[in-house]
Amino acid sequence: MLQPKRTKFRKTHKMVGKGIAQRGFTLTRGSFGIKAEEAIWITARQLEAARVALTRHLKREGQVWINIFPDKPVTRKPAEVRMGKGKGAPEFWVAPIKPGSLIFEVDGVPMAVAKEALRLAAQKLPITVKFVVRRDYVEEKAA
Repeated sequence: MLQPKRTKFRKTHKMVGKGIAQRGFTLTRGSFGIKAEEAIWITARQLEAARVALTRHLKREGQVWINIFPDKPVTRKPAEVRMGKGKGAPEFWVAPIKPGSLIFEVDGVPMAVAKEALRLAAQKLPITVKFVVRRDYVEEKAA
């Protein structure tokens, strides 16, 4: 699973993710992608499940890019512990997502294959996403 090798601080503030994505909202590497339509924290496990579903359907063809990274630690206190006594220990890592953020990009496969693979990946994510295609994309005709 994805997580940072090291961080400056072990624990972070929760922070409220307001607004829409100001960067990372256009296809830069691939011809197809999925774009988030709502704000949420995507966990490293959810991201890995989506990546596995995507790459399994592509069968090692084409290329896949993950545009988000779970670099925010989420802390939890153990069950049945009284209030106070400080913040809990880091439990898992999340990637904060804003509406409009591109999550995955795919290239090197036909549009139908990419669309199905990204649909399978989207099913593993807890948000609604939109399939996007590069503006200058032209489907190559089979000879």
